[in-house]
Amino acid sequence: MEKYTFLELKKMSKKNFENCLRVAFIGEFATQHLAVATKGYAQKENFPLDILDCDYDQFDAQILDKHSETYEFHPDFILLAVCTEKLYLKFCETPLSERRNFAEQQYQILENYWLRLSEYSKARILQMNYEEIDDGIWGNYAGKTEVSFLYQLRKLNMYLMQGAQKQKNLYLVDICRVAAQCGESIFKDDKFYYIAKIPFSQKALVSIAGEIVSVIKAVSGKIIKCIVTDLDNTLWGGVIGDDGLEGIQIGELGDGHAFTEMQRWLKELRKRGILLAVCSKNNEDTAKIPFERHPEMELKLDDFVMFVANWEDKATNIRKIQETLNIGMDSIVFLDDNPRERDVVRTLIPEVIVPELPKDPALYLSYLRKCNLFETAVYSSEDNERTEQYQAEAERRSILNKSQSYEDYLKEMDMVAEAKPFDEFHYPRIAQLSQRSNQFNLRTVRYTEDEIRKLAEDKEYLTLYFTLKDKLGSSGLISIVVLKRLDKDNVFIENWLMSCRVLKRTMEEFIINKILYVAEMNGFQKVIGEYKKTAKNAMVEKIYEKMGFHHEDGGIYTMKVSDYKKNLTYIKEEE
Repeated sequence: MEKYTFLELKKMSKKNFENCLRVAFIGEFATQHLAVATKGYAQKENFPLDILDCDYDQFDAQILDKHSETYEFHPDFILLAVCTEKLYLKFCETPLSERRNFAEQQYQILENYWLRLSEYSKARILQMNYEEIDDGIWGNYAGKTEVSFLYQLRKLNMYLMQGAQKQKNLYLVDICRVAAQCGESIFKDDKFYYIAKIPFSQKALVSIAGEIVSVIKAVSGKIIKCIVTDLDNTLWGGVIGDDGLEGIQIGELGDGHAFTEMQRWLKELRKRGILLAVCSKNNEDTAKIPFERHPEMELKLDDFVMFVANWEDKATNIRKIQETLNIGMDSIVFLDDNPRERDVVRTLIPEVIVPELPKDPALYLSYLRKCNLFETAVYSSEDNERTEQYQAEAERRSILNKSQSYEDYLKEMDMVAEAKPFDEFHYPRIAQLSQRSNQFNLRTVRYTEDEIRKLAEDKEYLTLYFTLKDKLGSSGLISIVVLKRLDKDNVFIENWLMSCRVLKRTMEEFIINKILYVAEMNGFQKVIGEYKKTAKNAMVEKIYEKMGFHHEDGGIYTMKVSDYKKNLTYIKEEE
């Protein structure tokens, strides 16, 4: 069942908002209904968008002319909405002898569009791929001959995936996946296309709008970071406290197979960097028995960053998990088979995402996959270590609780930081941190990998990334700073953001000390910082004042290099 109807979205789309992200739609088909659905969907998700719907089939006019209405709109995102029907017309007009290179030629056209868009605009590019249409000319032999449309179509979609890896400001909107989930009978509306030049049904438009909004939210840092899950009848069938180890359903046989597949899926999400936490009404020792003793459990205790099993209400326990992990409530998904527990959490913590799991456990996984809750815009090698990093945080808190003072704790941790200019190896993680960080983020400037590369190569900028490690292990790359030369005497902190995992360890002081040192070494007389308020970064509103900067008008702060006195830090710099 669709989350929203087209009529609901049409009604919501009539509302206009200021200071929201701007998206330009350029389509080979008539995109007015898709623009309406996307604007309404975004509003339903409390993520309003301002959308420019360009005229039908005006790719060249909108992209190649730097004075077009698209560029004058100054969009944050530009959607290229391609049409398989239009592609098929081009294919039919191509001589049979030239069709083997059809996909390459069409890809080259799109790649040239991306390059021109990147030249004339700083917008992120959203590229729809092509849903599959089998023209029925070759039957199953279509997958074996390069002159069939289906062969070239699939080849072109593969080129788009490969191109997105190279073009770092490009993000795919996977129409093929939406079509597979909807089914052709629901996804397509041939009559609608012939009459209005819209190749999708109204239901499909709602689903496509959801995909577009999901990608934009992910690029903008609105992502899921943690799954909090119940245990009984959620990760296994039955109740461990009543049925015992032998009585719960898990494994490859019978109903247990559905729970095993659910666990495998969650484990894959953990590998991708999603944190897993347990929230169960149970005795802790009893709740841990399957993880410790059942041979067919896919998930183990070390897959979870927190394990909370007691008899308190689940909303209270979710708050404890959120406070411990120091993440936003809106970045948490809660899974529970019990509708009463789901309703309680929805009521008491409305920011938490609570999927309405089906009654039949066999349908859990297919339902969750269709929800597309875990959209992401970037991946780095550090993601696979995220659970271990948060587990180390829990051990640090344990040491803190046993220390005589906070100062003693900081000294005991033997912290060492690394500060270096941006390098190619770290581009993915730097881009990821810029897109994920919302709380400790002074100006909320986000970067793609291509933009990170350009900053690193631009002599007008000085860049720094910071890593932190202590006696318990490495926290990885946890902060970035971008300094912009204003003139020979002044340098501006264009961006400073940091992972909240390392707050209150004097890392902030270490970074400011480093910024002033770099400014001095480069001959600057003054460092200028700025704080731009957002809904989530109130925690750093006074950070510059705390570090000794002078507050000017608005959110501007300054420090004369000659007046700076080092802030106390318990972190040593790695030589």
